[in-house]
Amino acid sequence: MKFLKKIINRLTIVSFALLIQLCWIGYIPFVLNNLYYPLSISFSVLSFIVVAFIINKPTDPSIKLAWIVPILVFPFLGWVIYLLFGTKFSTASIRKRISDVSELYIDDALPSSEEILEKTSQINPHMSGQMQYVVNNKFPVYENSSAKYYSLGDDMFPDLLEELKSAEKFIFIEMFIIKPGDMWSEILDILAEKAKAGLDVRVIYDDMGCINHLPSKYYRTLEKLGIKCISFNRFRPFLSVIMNNRDHRKIMVVDGKVAFTGGVNFADEYVNKITRFGHWKDAAVLVKGEAVASFTRLFLEMWNGLRHTDNDIRPFILPASEHPDKSSNGIIQPYGSSPLSSEVLGENIYLNIINNAVRYVYIFTPYLVVDNVINESLILAAKRGVDVRIVIPSIPDKKTVYQLTLSHCPALIAAGVKIYNYTPGFIHSKCFVCDDSIATVGTVNMDYRSLYIHFECGCIFYNSPAVFDVYKDMTDTFNKSEPLKIPQKRRGILKNFYFALLRLFAPLL
Repeated sequence: MKFLKKIINRLTIVSFALLIQLCWIGYIPFVLNNLYYPLSISFSVLSFIVVAFIINKPTDPSIKLAWIVPILVFPFLGWVIYLLFGTKFSTASIRKRISDVSELYIDDALPSSEEILEKTSQINPHMSGQMQYVVNNKFPVYENSSAKYYSLGDDMFPDLLEELKSAEKFIFIEMFIIKPGDMWSEILDILAEKAKAGLDVRVIYDDMGCINHLPSKYYRTLEKLGIKCISFNRFRPFLSVIMNNRDHRKIMVVDGKVAFTGGVNFADEYVNKITRFGHWKDAAVLVKGEAVASFTRLFLEMWNGLRHTDNDIRPFILPASEHPDKSSNGIIQPYGSSPLSSEVLGENIYLNIINNAVRYVYIFTPYLVVDNVINESLILAAKRGVDVRIVIPSIPDKKTVYQLTLSHCPALIAAGVKIYNYTPGFIHSKCFVCDDSIATVGTVNMDYRSLYIHFECGCIFYNSPAVFDVYKDMTDTFNKSEPLKIPQKRRGILKNFYFALLRLFAPLL
């Protein structure tokens, strides 16, 4: 029975339905066998047109190549799949809705950053440049805010529960994975109690992230408890472009006073209540003060882009005079990245940190499936004398992706990048720290899906105690990890071919 339940689930059924549709599309040319030659010529011409379009797109060359090969090899099926999953044509409606909401909210609700930028530019031009770049993408910098860094989800969870219990007006949660268990049970009890008390409690969860964990209409269960809920981009058995984009963000906002973000999902393994891939190491941050406004904006932008219920963000933004914690420890800049934008904000923030590093840049990432730009930036940083260190898992959660990660390592190690395996188990943290001056913690993995396809978020810290907390966590973790070494034995022809295929199609995985 357990075996049947694993096989017969919503993911299996929907995937099977999609496979049937793809097979039918691929079979169409054979049905029209009498028109083989004119169709073949037409498909080839269309394929070259699509390839020309791809080549002229302002995107990473490795992503272009990953699409060009199947389009040329399978002219009809290749470009149909590309039109479905490789373009943003049918995302226009959701892009417009979120854009309209964004324009409605941003102008008046969030503060100017000019004074902070001007002051920082005189002290550290590189740091000011990073700030300015993110500000240009409509994410302000804040001074009147503080942050607490958590090196483990286990440490974050008790504080999250306390903040949820203290809520008086509203609770906003945007989560990639919600999985029944002790963690979600404790959170849900509080949410239901607060909703019953009349608070505005809202939850967005990603349907694909929860497809093996929650019933297909779980949002109705939450609605019955008084919790307003949206299942993001419900996974349906129909070929669709937007299905490829997922909400990978983790945002929790309480009363506009505090916000949490990081890699921690609502599942027991993230707080080590159960063991899946050894010890689960994840990072999170608690933000207090004016910077919470940007997380509130991100949540409401997504919520109202999907279900318009608010015409003004200002009622949810706590005035500076009303923030109970007026302490300021450095500069904080929350941000969000979106596949609906032409700007790959998450990747460019990482690139700016790597390219401006002088002494060191340390990185936590569960996946190291990077494009050529990041790969070359890491290599160049190491070659110019920067101490570049990256910690990846020792026990992977996705074996194919881990093989891809390992395929990138030899060239990096040969250039002087130090790569470590987190020996106790699986590291899910997404953190950068550089030169004792800048750090970022968030949801952005170093893989194509996070950098290009998913909705993501994070928080940058400048000259903040959080920078040194991340640094200390990094150095402690190095001591618990083992340096990865390049295998002395040369790989066989078949394995080299396998790695080559993985690298080629990495952007599509």
